[in-house]
Amino acid sequence: MVEDHIIIIGAGHGGVQAAASLREEGYAGALTLISADPELPYHKPPLSKAFLKSVDAEPQILKAMAFYEGQGIDLRLGVTATGIDPAARTVALDGGGSLSWTRLLLATGARPRRLDIPGNALDGVFYLRDCADARALRTGTATAGDIVVIGGGFIGLEVAATMALAGKRVTVIEAADRLLGRAVSAEVSSHMQAYHESLGIRLLTRTTVRAIEGADGRAASVVTEAGETIPADAVLVGIGAEPDTRLAEAAGIDCEDGICVDASCRTSADGIFAIGDCVSFPHGASGRRLRLESVQNATDQARCAAKAMLGQDADFDAVAWFWSDQGERKLQMAGLGFDIDREVVSGDRDAGAFAVFLFSGERLVALETVNRPGEHMLGRRMLAAGFSPTDAQIAEGPAALKAALAAFG
Repeated sequence: MVEDHIIIIGAGHGGVQAAASLREEGYAGALTLISADPELPYHKPPLSKAFLKSVDAEPQILKAMAFYEGQGIDLRLGVTATGIDPAARTVALDGGGSLSWTRLLLATGARPRRLDIPGNALDGVFYLRDCADARALRTGTATAGDIVVIGGGFIGLEVAATMALAGKRVTVIEAADRLLGRAVSAEVSSHMQAYHESLGIRLLTRTTVRAIEGADGRAASVVTEAGETIPADAVLVGIGAEPDTRLAEAAGIDCEDGICVDASCRTSADGIFAIGDCVSFPHGASGRRLRLESVQNATDQARCAAKAMLGQDADFDAVAWFWSDQGERKLQMAGLGFDIDREVVSGDRDAGAFAVFLFSGERLVALETVNRPGEHMLGRRMLAAGFSPTDAQIAEGPAALKAALAAFG
């Protein structure tokens, strides 16, 4: 009889949570967690913020080695899975050798989208996805005076704020007409733009980059399509991410903007599941197939996949939520803003503490908050319950919303 063996490829938030959840759900078979990263699995969000502030900062580990040892999880660090054979149920590893599995979970994450312009390979051009990237960025910006960030999304703005608060001269270049254009409402985008400008950051929207120019093999300036030359001792590229589907595609698993999975995180290959930034999944609340990049999505899908891998009923239907800490602004989002036709604002925008309720018709579909964590948590509860407040209830404030939600439930 073949020994029961579950292999997880990828030890980010999703992979580690899946391993923990499998044990919590009673799985007692062999369990291997493969990580190409040589570091003990760590939290990714601090890499663009706290980790960059101090040369002595170390990654914040998800779980101590004692956890993996105590739970009988074979954690293989610095090991790359190079191929999957769904028929033979094996995983090939770099350096030779392979492992057999009875069930396989892909948690391969996403890779930074690369900038394809002259000068993109110069020293001093950085991306940020893992701890090695963050260390390189921290070292490369230690003595830099001028920093250019290409991309006005979450990663770019988090780094921009961190660098500006450290006294650097920072320019952010964004191709779209506003910052965070694909992620938040115009109301929040406008507020965050004003906040970053208050930090002394120069923001260029509707602007694209022609080239990165160098001196002695190192980045020295960024040239826009309009012909402006902007000094740059260091350049961070943050123009989005692409799902890492290489293993899945080579194995013949269905992929389209990610590894295609069903509501239980099953792929098109028998016995193979997938979670996190690398997957495209059916999102019940919106009726769309989506790919989401967030810690919450990865960990909630991990819990779902663990149950499904053990034969339990499990459909992923968690409310999506995200956050981004940019300097003194904590931006939190719950739900997904599709088909928005109405926005209701509460709080004090001038003081930097407010919420934006996003509606499709009379139905609340998302909530964005700036420095209002309590309201964010309340919004998650409302969305999970299917409760849509009235404008009057929003105007009365959080206490009235809590009471209305309690009465609804």
